[in-house]
Amino acid sequence: MASDIEIAQAATPQLITQIADKLQIPDEALEPYGRIKGKVNLNWLLEQPVRESARMILVTAVSPTPAGEGKTTTTVGLGDALRHIGKDAVICLREPSLGPVFGMKGGAAGGGYAQVIPMEDINLHFNGDLHAIGVANNLLAALLDNHVHHGNALGIDVRRVTWKRVLDMNDRALRDITVSLGGPGNGYPRQDGFDITVASEIMAIFCLATDLDDLKERLGRIVVGYTREREPITAQDLKAAGALTAILKDALSPNLVQTLEGTPAFVHGGPFANIAHGCNTVIATMAGLRL
Repeated sequence: MASDIEIAQAATPQLITQIADKLQIPDEALEPYGRIKGKVNLNWLLEQPVRESARMILVTAVSPTPAGEGKTTTTVGLGDALRHIGKDAVICLREPSLGPVFGMKGGAAGGGYAQVIPMEDINLHFNGDLHAIGVANNLLAALLDNHVHHGNALGIDVRRVTWKRVLDMNDRALRDITVSLGGPGNGYPRQDGFDITVASEIMAIFCLATDLDDLKERLGRIVVGYTREREPITAQDLKAAGALTAILKDALSPNLVQTLEGTPAFVHGGPFANIAHGCNTVIATMAGLRL
């Protein structure tokens, strides 16, 4: 029997413009990333009303079999089956993390003949959303350390900094580290560490935000540490919310791809279930209900 990747690479995908046509997305609202991937313009999308006839089916709490038949495979198969019997269906999935892709778990684009494609792109860098989330997270960490280095006007207690850096890779050596070694020019030495990008608070916020203004407000409320008096310090205190939102503005538009059978699929956001809701963005789900 052919492997998942052999099945995916043998497929002839439809152009992303053809997939957009199935959802009645006009050319001006489609932002192609090559021939078979794209994003849907967020401003256009938010103007579309939720269809009165729209129904949402939630596939959840499926323990995968050794063959990999879990939530994603079931969702893809269900979406294809609904379209096969004439229903107007679109599926929504979370984006895989690079860590598990290169670990024991492997990718998360489905399996067998129930896959989203291009499988390799979706499992690797895709359209750059996870990279943007990692950059935004690490910018906030850099701004915090820079604030302390340049006088610490907010009185942050470096022993009570709670904000960690992130990397989208399984790297246990970086879980608990010491930063800012090398003298006064490099800041105050303190304990720090790296989480995996998909287990970050910014990933959770990204997936719950409903538009750019909502995203900015949520980012501003992030608590990054505490003063000696145990008062919380937020991203807004560091005047970081606008910069973080700017980095994430393109990522917030949902990604459009397809299944092996040409069913439209939104693959957007990828929070681990141990830190958040563990599924795609609210924006992607609402896109499905709108379109």
